[in-house]
Amino acid sequence: MPRRKAQKNVQKKVQKNVKKFDVRAFLSKVGFGRTILHYPENSAIFAQGDPADAVFYIQKGRAKLTVVSKQGKEATVALLTEGDFVGEGCITSDQPLRTTSALAITPCSALRIEKKVMLDVLHKEHAFSDLLVAFLVVRNSQIQADLVDQLFNSAEKRLARALLLLTRFGKEDRLEPVLPRISHEGLAEIVGTTRARVTFFMNRFRKLGFIDYNGGLEVRSTLLDVVLHE
Repeated sequence: MPRRKAQKNVQKKVQKNVKKFDVRAFLSKVGFGRTILHYPENSAIFAQGDPADAVFYIQKGRAKLTVVSKQGKEATVALLTEGDFVGEGCITSDQPLRTTSALAITPCSALRIEKKVMLDVLHKEHAFSDLLVAFLVVRNSQIQADLVDQLFNSAEKRLARALLLLTRFGKEDRLEPVLPRISHEGLAEIVGTTRARVTFFMNRFRKLGFIDYNGGLEVRSTLLDVVLHE
């Protein structure tokens, strides 16, 4: 009995000495297999066809995920903001190459996590694996909503929804300015329409008080009425 009690005391001391895994620290600092990289506006985080050898975690800025067909047609499949993972497909064994491209649409900072390190931390740290699973569930729901949006909604609704997504609408209590600089050409690529139509709708949104230009494009929550209106 004394020996068993001593073993339990040793186990308790060991558990106290083991530091609790800090997910936030892991995703904010450099370390073994982790590098913080900075990307200027309109630069590639990775390109379709590149080796799928790392996962990226966006710490600051905005980006988009695109895919190019064999015919050369490009489509935006996701908008990325702070706190999003991108390139997570590399953790599967059947994806040696990138199937999409990630492009910074504002200056971005991203943590690059090597594939092996990512697999190790997913295996060892439940808190981190829970975080990634939660993100993937949300991402999957977002992809489904994007598909419905593209198939059934007008270009005006798609533009309104894209602007709300860029403001992180629904993620925080208040909206942020969308971007200090974003061209109508860039919005047209995201929405899948022409620059002329984007300009027309943006002017309309401004007249209705849904958006304003005040040192950057500001979006008001009332823009949601455009998305919900039949």
